[in-house]
Amino acid sequence: MRQRMRITVVIATINRPELVAKTLGHLAEQQRLPDEILLSAPGPEHLGDLALARGPRGFAIRCLFGARGSCAQRNIALDAAEHTADIIVFFDDDFLPSPDYLANLEAAFASNPDYAVIRGHAVMDGAHGAGFTFGQGIALLPGVGARAASYPAVQDLAGGYGCNMSVRASAVCGLRFDERLPLYGWQEDIDFTSQFRPRGRIVALGNLTGVHLGVKGGRVSGLCFGYSQVVNPVYLIRKGTMSASFGLRLILRNLAANIARSLRPEPWIDRRGRLRGNLIAAAHVLRGRIEPEYVLKLQAGRR
Repeated sequence: MRQRMRITVVIATINRPELVAKTLGHLAEQQRLPDEILLSAPGPEHLGDLALARGPRGFAIRCLFGARGSCAQRNIALDAAEHTADIIVFFDDDFLPSPDYLANLEAAFASNPDYAVIRGHAVMDGAHGAGFTFGQGIALLPGVGARAASYPAVQDLAGGYGCNMSVRASAVCGLRFDERLPLYGWQEDIDFTSQFRPRGRIVALGNLTGVHLGVKGGRVSGLCFGYSQVVNPVYLIRKGTMSASFGLRLILRNLAANIARSLRPEPWIDRRGRLRGNLIAAAHVLRGRIEPEYVLKLQAGRR
């Protein structure tokens, strides 16, 4: 009989207490419940009544407070989970996993000791458009399995996708998210998970599916995000956790999209702000200034 593995779900969140409450309710419908959920936020005000919550249907909820930013918040949770969990799952606060997600995840880790990182598929991803409401996401879930049928059962990857990725706790061995990638921490998922390659396989599994709502509220400004779109890949290329070919394609694709759509931007994207951030970052890179933390000055209105 297969030994049960302890699953801890980490949700880093900011300014979305109502959404997080709904997401927790959804996670309570998993066929295989998590053993614990860690909510990591800058302070209790970001969780509302959840700061006093108790776990529904047999799983515990712990609220952790500290520094602001996705990397810092996830690191606080890693400190709490690394030595108590067997599997650490990172879900965005707006990711809705299919009901069998955690059951399939546990089975995959238990049956494949060479797996260090497992990523699922956001079959419907609102991050690529206007986003979905929670109700729309729930309505889309029943059709996700059929749409995912074309995915490979197992696919080796260079890194994970932060909205739904999981790591084997015994493979973490002190690895942490890079807090030089502040605020939204764009590409922090690739940076973190790519470092697991010497410790095991990084894979995407076709039977791990869900809907990513792509909620727009609570994110950084277009200016800050545009700066990160250029500087973060350059920083990670120099660090060695992102290939030059992948990073340069990423920069050029985003720059081209921001230029092309600045004349008629989508209502949900600050294309002009992103383009300004791209150009400021490009000027810094040309001068040899590779400083992801500069977004903190942009956020504060300083240059």
